[in-house]
Amino acid sequence: MCRMNSVRSPTAEALARSMLPSDVFVASAGVRRGEHDPFVDATLAEVGLALPDHQPHSLGELEDSYFDLIVTLAPEAHHAALELTRSMAVQVEYWPTTDPTVIQGTREQILEAYRDMRERLASNIRERLVKQARDLT
Repeated sequence: MCRMNSVRSPTAEALARSMLPSDVFVASAGVRRGEHDPFVDATLAEVGLALPDHQPHSLGELEDSYFDLIVTLAPEAHHAALELTRSMAVQVEYWPTTDPTVIQGTREQILEAYRDMRERLASNIRERLVKQARDLT
C-alpha cells in the first residue's frame, strides 16, 4: 500500500506475484487513486515483468477486504493501514520507500531512481516474504 497506487505499490505487487507461490493473494492499493505511470512499465519490463491491466485504485476498491499482512511503503499509507487495525486483525509492516517521482533530471536519471526503488522492493520481498512463504511450507 502506498499513497497513490501508481508507482511503489504496483511495482511491489508485480515483484511479489513473480516471487511468491501462486496461492498467495497479492494486491496493491493506495490511500487514493493516482495516475498510471509509464516509468513503472519500463522498469518492470527490464526484469521481464508487467502489470498489463493495472489501473490505480484505493484500498476501499479492492475486491478482497481481508488481509493477513499489509506492507506500507509511504507514511500516509502506514497511518491509514494502522487505522484498519482498529477493526481488522491484520499485521502492518512499514517499509520506507523513496518516491521516485520526486526525482528531476534526465530520462536516464529518473529511470535510475525507479530502478533503485524496484531493486530495494525486490530485496525486501525476498528477505521478508519469500523466506516466510518457504518457512510455512
